[in-house]
Amino acid sequence: MTPFRTLILLALIPSALSAPVLARDLEPGLRLVHTAAPREIALTFDACSGAVDHRILDLLVAERIPATFFVTARWLKRNAEALAVIRAHGNLFEIENHGARHIPAVTDEAKVFGLVTAGTLEAVRAEVEGGSEAIRLSTGATPHWFRGATARYSADAVEAIEAKGLKIAGYSLNADVGASLSAAATEKRLRAAKNGDVVIAHINQPTHAAGAGIAAGLLALKQAGASFVRLDDAESEASGLGHATLPGKTPAF
Repeated sequence: MTPFRTLILLALIPSALSAPVLARDLEPGLRLVHTAAPREIALTFDACSGAVDHRILDLLVAERIPATFFVTARWLKRNAEALAVIRAHGNLFEIENHGARHIPAVTDEAKVFGLVTAGTLEAVRAEVEGGSEAIRLSTGATPHWFRGATARYSADAVEAIEAKGLKIAGYSLNADVGASLSAAATEKRLRAAKNGDVVIAHINQPTHAAGAGIAAGLLALKQAGASFVRLDDAESEASGLGHATLPGKTPAF
């Protein structure tokens, strides 16, 4: 019997110190509770565009570490071989929706972390639907989760995404800050993962130092006795819990 787990959605309460233009935007968190092990972690990797970091993917396969991949339609078009590896290990990996073109699901701000936003609900829906359709065509599976570019959302976009039957994938630990950190800094962050953490990292930047830190951190966690689960290994439960942070402090990309 599969152990019972729950995912708690920590809806971000915008800080009173935030700029007014961001006052309505959300950056949801997500944590595991009722875990089946003393240190159970959900690994999620964004594949925004570009290539695949085999330092990470090959390690996940060799060490049999479960993970959830959030892929864009444009990444799927460019990485057929990596997709085949992921699909060949369906007992380890799940594929979820990161959008069609990696456009932030935000309607009330022109740019987020330098990326041009959707701007309208019609564009948000196109981003979500395009990502889902690309996954269905590539894998035959229907995604259950969505994570938008930058992991930042306007409130109306959240409603539109959930109306499509998708759950929004937040996180509790940002391991590589958009693959921008050094190997040492990334490894340190990942080693510090706590029981119940949902980790966000990137698997599409093979030339960035952060990937080496992810690989080293994963080995260290496994050697320390941590266990890993996919998001769909857990039940989903919304919670009224929340916390405030300063938007822009640790971008997800």
